[in-house]
Amino acid sequence: QVQLVESGGESVRPGGSLRLSCTASGRNINEYVLGWFRQAPGKEREFLAAITGGLTPYYADSVLDRFTISRVNAKNTAYLRMDSLKPEDTAVYYCAAKSISRPVRASSSYEYWGQGTQVTVSS
Repeated sequence: QVQLVESGGESVRPGGSLRLSCTASGRNINEYVLGWFRQAPGKEREFLAAITGGLTPYYADSVLDRFTISRVNAKNTAYLRMDSLKPEDTAVYYCAAKSISRPVRASSSYEYWGQGTQVTVSS
């Protein structure tokens, strides 16, 4: 079992930045890929980024130039740095964990999910 807790979501103005955190607990966390997804009202859950225990990152093309994923294994924590935020980035952001053998960009690959943290981008 893996438990995930996200933090860092808040309201920001367009052009601003945020850093989300995902802290995992459980056994052998380093063996899991940690990913970030988001879901806006009325839309499907969207893959953003993921990172392996070996610190290999994966990104959705749509956020590659604005979002950065990182991970500190000693803290069992993954981060998502988001820059140049736009109103369309408004969503609930979720952290998820999966075994390394499953496809990284599919939400169905992820076995464990956090509760989500709200990000609102508005002037």
